Amino acid sequence: MLQKITIDLQNFRKQKRLFYVLFLVLTAFKIQAQDISPIEKIAAEGYAKRFSDTVSCIKIQKQALHLAHKNKNKEDEVISYAYLALTQRRLLHLKEFMHYADTAFYLSQHITKIRAKAHASAAMGSLKSYIEDKPQALNYLLEAYTLFSKVNAHDQCAKIASDISYLFSPASPTKVEKYAREALAHAEKSGDAESQLYARLAFGGFLADNLETGGILEWAAAVKFFEETVALAEKNADKIVSKSNIGIAYVNLADLYTKGPKPIDEKAFLWNLQKAESIAKKYNVKIILRSAIGLKGYYFMQKGDYIRAELLFTEGINYQKSLPYTDNYLFTAFYKSLKDVAVKRKDFQAYYGYDTLYSKYTQLKYKESTQALLQNADARYESSKKAERIKQLELEKELEQKNKLLGYGIAGVLLIGLVFMFRSYYYRQRYYQNREDFLKQEQVHNELKMQLMEKETIENLAARLSLERRLLRSQMDPHFIFNALGNIQSMILQKDTIPAVSYLNKFAKLTRQVLEQSRKETISLEEEINTLKNYIELQQLRLNNGFDYVIECDENVETDILIPPLLIQPFIENAVEHGLKPQENSVKGLIEIYFKEDEEQHSLICTIKDNGIGLAASRKLKINDTHQSLSTTITDERLSKMQKENPNAGFTVKERDPETDGRGCIVILNIPILS
Repeated sequence: MLQKITIDLQNFRKQKRLFYVLFLVLTAFKIQAQDISPIEKIAAEGYAKRFSDTVSCIKIQKQALHLAHKNKNKEDEVISYAYLALTQRRLLHLKEFMHYADTAFYLSQHITKIRAKAHASAAMGSLKSYIEDKPQALNYLLEAYTLFSKVNAHDQCAKIASDISYLFSPASPTKVEKYAREALAHAEKSGDAESQLYARLAFGGFLADNLETGGILEWAAAVKFFEETVALAEKNADKIVSKSNIGIAYVNLADLYTKGPKPIDEKAFLWNLQKAESIAKKYNVKIILRSAIGLKGYYFMQKGDYIRAELLFTEGINYQKSLPYTDNYLFTAFYKSLKDVAVKRKDFQAYYGYDTLYSKYTQLKYKESTQALLQNADARYESSKKAERIKQLELEKELEQKNKLLGYGIAGVLLIGLVFMFRSYYYRQRYYQNREDFLKQEQVHNELKMQLMEKETIENLAARLSLERRLLRSQMDPHFIFNALGNIQSMILQKDTIPAVSYLNKFAKLTRQVLEQSRKETISLEEEINTLKNYIELQQLRLNNGFDYVIECDENVETDILIPPLLIQPFIENAVEHGLKPQENSVKGLIEIYFKEDEEQHSLICTIKDNGIGLAASRKLKINDTHQSLSTTITDERLSKMQKENPNAGFTVKERDPETDGRGCIVILNIPILS
């Protein structure tokens, strides 16, 4: 019995030693798998030069790729391609960016190393973000974030988590905060100064966004956080490659002072902007210099020092003109600010000159944004087309491999016997033929499918752009704009400058609201009501207060519900132009707007009444009337498209009963409530 126990004990000790050795081997393998290869270090070294020396940056990265090819190391090839892709994004070369990112991701499908697959997913996420494909960008970046977390690559996790936080803004504040905090945690673990600054800027953005609903304590916390951020950046300036992030930290801190208690700490505000300007000039970061100049000019304009503000905005414009490229977005912003300064100074001649240039660069900016939209749509299509091609190549490769295996099988069968060989050869050839026919049919099907996708993508994009352009053109009635500008001109000629400036401010505010809301998918009911009030008040001024209006909401209607933008204004326009304007001057016009919610249909019912001349009389007058309301036609098209998901969406127009409800017209709009 004792001998048996001794033998069992010895066996247990042997097994324990075996498990211990196995544990050491696995641990060593795991650590080795997480190490950064020498070629990845070379590629990262080249990527670090992307701001200071672009030529050397690409040269070093291509050397890394050459070494990876020479060593036949697929993992290092993937990483080298991923770094080259990110460098091409920095240079704004979309075609090369797509090529390197797609190549890295395709090669990563045939390897197992986590770090290389993470780099490939990060490159694809960056590409999708660049071409404004936010859902796909989030999918790839979340995959990269998960993979880098597995190998404890905290520096990469910090940057990717920050990018994820930006992508979730402003739709999901909870996820913005979640990933911004995780970015801070990873940056702290990495000990890398650049990653820490990158993560702190993301979290600082979250704090700044919360100031709209926060108080003085939240503002003080945000200021303290950015003061710590700029201190960290100054201390580690030599270790931070992206010098622009240092300047951004100073600009953000200066901007925070303008959002705090009044009067602001002007000394601290100007000191931070001066630091940002010095960094911009030292490292030739043009965007930081322009931002600092613009923010300083805006501050002096708010302070009342209009001359100094005008000099600063002019300096920013002249600086941009000295550069070898044109930034229409910047020119638009600076000329808009100069317009505001001219209004404050009551210099309407200067305002006219600035407004002309502002209109010019606004049109150029719109053309650029439309061109970028088309370019991104083409890039998204090319990316999906490449994905389909990759699947097809995989299928062909799989078939080729199967054919090889089958060939070896045939060779083995031939050795068994001639009779069996003939029979086997016959059936296998028949199998090949059927398989080949099937693959050819599938290939033809895939090609037809890609052609159909291309056609549908282009047609849908063209239809959407056409509808958006028509909607933008129809939102502001040309007659109304002409009359509004005529009234402003009349007031200026009569030296009624105060009413003219008030009228002009209301008109500019309404125009800005319409342009901003036309680019959104949804707005709150409160925003829609504010836009309607501003529009109706301008119509009152235009018609010499010839009518009144009432806007009421049912007690169960929440003003923060989301609805499609700019659906109601066209019907108010029709009520004014065809109902109230033609009636006798002795009759005081009235427009009544009521909102109530239909909880069963999940829709908002908007009722619009006017006491104008009515539908029948309006139709008679339209024979000689040059006003054509295209906006109601486009509104009908928009509601028709919504009926696929909201069958009750639509509107009805009818005559009011003169005996029970008085003279005029009534419109009932059924607007879907969006979530």
